[in-house]
Amino acid sequence: MKLPNLDSQTIDRVIEMAWEDRTSFDAIEAQFGLLEKQVIALMRREMKESSFKMWRERVTKRNTKHLSQREFIAGRFKSHNQKT
Repeated sequence: MKLPNLDSQTIDRVIEMAWEDRTSFDAIEAQFGLLEKQVIALMRREMKESSFKMWRERVTKRNTKHLSQREFIAGRFKSHNQKT
C-alpha cells in the first residue's frame, strides 16, 4: 500500500486518533486524507506486531470507528485538534 510522505508529528497524530475509540476513520480521512486501508498500513508499519494485532482486534469490534455504523452523531466529543 502506497502511503503519502508524512512527517513524524503527523504520523504520531494519526496513530493517536486511530487508537481513540470515538474518532472515526472518516475523521482521519477528512483531516489527513488517509483512507482506512492506508491508516491500517501505517499502523502496521509504525507499531510493534503485538501492538498492531491488539489494535486491529480492538478496532474490528468497534462501531464507532465508522460513521455509517454509529448509533449517535450529535453530542459526540470532538477534539479541538480535529478538523471534522
